[in-house]
Amino acid sequence: MSDLFLEAVKQFGKNNQHALVIGDMMLDRYLIGYAGRISPEAPVPIVLLNQQNERAGGAANVAANLALLGIKTHIIGCVGDDSEGVNLFKLLQQMGIDTSGVYTSKNRPTIAKTRVLSGHQQMLRLDQESNAAFNAAENSGLKAAIQLQLALKPSVVILSDYAKGLLSEATSQAIIAKCKASNITVLVDPKGRDYSKYRGATALTPNKKETAEACETNIDDDDLIIKASALKQKLQLEFLAVTRGEEGISLIDDKTHHLPAIAKKVFDVSGAGDTVIATLAAGLMHNLSVLQSLQLANIAAAVVVGKVGTVPISQSDLLEALASHQVSEQAYKVCDLDAINLKVNAWKKANQKIVFTNGCFDLLHAGHVTYLEAAKKRGDKLILGLNTDRSVSAIKGPARPVVNENDRARVLAALESVDAVILFDEDTPLSLINAIKPNVIAKGSDYSAEQVVGGKEVQSWGGEIALIDLVEGRSTSTIIKKINS
Repeated sequence: MSDLFLEAVKQFGKNNQHALVIGDMMLDRYLIGYAGRISPEAPVPIVLLNQQNERAGGAANVAANLALLGIKTHIIGCVGDDSEGVNLFKLLQQMGIDTSGVYTSKNRPTIAKTRVLSGHQQMLRLDQESNAAFNAAENSGLKAAIQLQLALKPSVVILSDYAKGLLSEATSQAIIAKCKASNITVLVDPKGRDYSKYRGATALTPNKKETAEACETNIDDDDLIIKASALKQKLQLEFLAVTRGEEGISLIDDKTHHLPAIAKKVFDVSGAGDTVIATLAAGLMHNLSVLQSLQLANIAAAVVVGKVGTVPISQSDLLEALASHQVSEQAYKVCDLDAINLKVNAWKKANQKIVFTNGCFDLLHAGHVTYLEAAKKRGDKLILGLNTDRSVSAIKGPARPVVNENDRARVLAALESVDAVILFDEDTPLSLINAIKPNVIAKGSDYSAEQVVGGKEVQSWGGEIALIDLVEGRSTSTIIKKINS
């Protein structure tokens, strides 16, 4: 896995920054046994209990993920004056989480979810909670805790909303306003249909179902991501990250990036969203870009869904997943300029020869593949500059491209010959070439050396131009004509 991610994760917790989690804390209790027969008293299975454990859930699980990743973590929430609250305090304090902002209420129980399992199969869930609105004393205590904790200047604030009443519209908006005034990043795991209470946050991380509800559409709507982009604009967010289960994660900022799911086995998806937002926060706290942080979060989520129950990701688990190549490298070949520069610097330090080529690569065919294999042979690493949809249309006409830019990038990243893909929207890749400074610039032999954009620049720093022979009779235009005939 990328050296960039490994080095970033190794640095988690080594600075003076801390994260603050605010939200609905829960205790997750698991009663695990074996269901071997049906009760004679009623048509229900009898579970022979052989194991039970308790874990931090809800906002407490977000904090647990951060703490186990090595991030100094504070939490604000509410528990009841009961044994579940005592047990939840112990779990958090054992992980080194600062619980001084947790309010103990005598008017409501600690939110607890008790799951009865037979092996990996959940048989029953019992929930303990209060539906009553937070009273004046509770709101006053939480407000004081929020003011005190925000005065400590956390680097990131996570609002973990499970719709249990703590994060009201007034409370959410007050937190967001204070964080914006202090330039503090605010990430929100939202709930409900009306997201207006999160207006002005840095980002939201809803799942696909939650996104559809907030956009007032169907979960299978083909235009869901387009509508989610409109939601992002309406709420004045910097970005929106939609977690889509087996479909991966979609990042919506100035454009849309689709990160494919990478889990090889899925036992339990509970808590995966908590892991995503915690890892996203950790990445941003350690100078990863938003896209890179979500790529790392995608890896972390793949680890936790392979375990039973609500299990937070740990720094060692994440390092192991990265080091042992348990995730596909292909999706992470698609880079932004920051990621490309980091790769290029590492490759140059290792004295590896970098080849650059560019093109539209619409409807990938054998001619493309052969060309890229030949280009790769001119050096050690091949970077492919890929025209965005807008620039393809400008070059080829309004009917093109046939395949959108994210899909083209993903397919090209799957090729062994390609080491990195970066989209560019300009008419030519000249600025990209100047930023990367490759050793070789490759282009098809239907060009002359004088016609190659960036050729003179590459030669000026001692590089070379490579003109690659093309496979006759292979072109996207030919394929389109055949389809339309």
